Amino acid sequence: MTSVITRSTNSTLHHIKRCWSATLIGSKQCYIRPSVLPQSVVRVRNSVVHVCPFGTKFSVMGKPKVVFVLGPPGSGKGTQCEKIVKEFGYTHLSAGDLLREERNREGSEFGALIEDNIKNGRIVPVEITCALLENAMNKTIEATGNDRFLIDGFPRNEDNLQGWTKKMADKVEQQFVLFFECSEQQCTERCLKRGESSGRSDDNAESLKKRFNTYINDTVAIIKHYEELQLVKKIDASAGPDAVFEHVKAIFGEQK
Repeated sequence: MTSVITRSTNSTLHHIKRCWSATLIGSKQCYIRPSVLPQSVVRVRNSVVHVCPFGTKFSVMGKPKVVFVLGPPGSGKGTQCEKIVKEFGYTHLSAGDLLREERNREGSEFGALIEDNIKNGRIVPVEITCALLENAMNKTIEATGNDRFLIDGFPRNEDNLQGWTKKMADKVEQQFVLFFECSEQQCTERCLKRGESSGRSDDNAESLKKRFNTYINDTVAIIKHYEELQLVKKIDASAGPDAVFEHVKAIFGEQK
């Protein structure tokens, strides 16, 4: 029976190209080099991403537990994720942070594409985001053994959902979706205040308007989809961080 171990490189996207197949022959374990493994190809605009079709180490180590964290920009997702990490031991993966890191990585072939999408409030192609998330989970499991993840700000539209379902749904255990509900006015005020020190290119009035349009037009439908599956845990995020976290703790305290 064949298993695949993902080996990380300096490029967060190249992990999906470098897979080793470990095959048991009698009592010995033999390794087949990547060059002899068939690869499928996914096209992202004018670039090509090679995807190892056999899966990843997830199939060897068991399925990681995943909680999606959704809500409008400025609803406090990042702040609450930090508290959840400290209280319940999850690893926080921010889709936006991973994309910004890849954008800033020297030599990234996707940097300009990511920046253009982020600056204009659009959603980055799902193939890139899924590859970054999968690689981050692999690295965390390998380094710490922790298999519980908060995925913050993903999936944000139908394309994200379909891409995740196709590539990752069978590899993880979806626990639930944590949804922070907050008004546009309050979220905008929070983001503008954050923008005074964050240095983020999207924490400004023009980008925020576009981000809210994207949220309303695309992400709300994803939340409704998970509501139909009875997977959404809704939180009123209009209060202060500590008050909001009291409700969050009650939800996570129910999990095994």
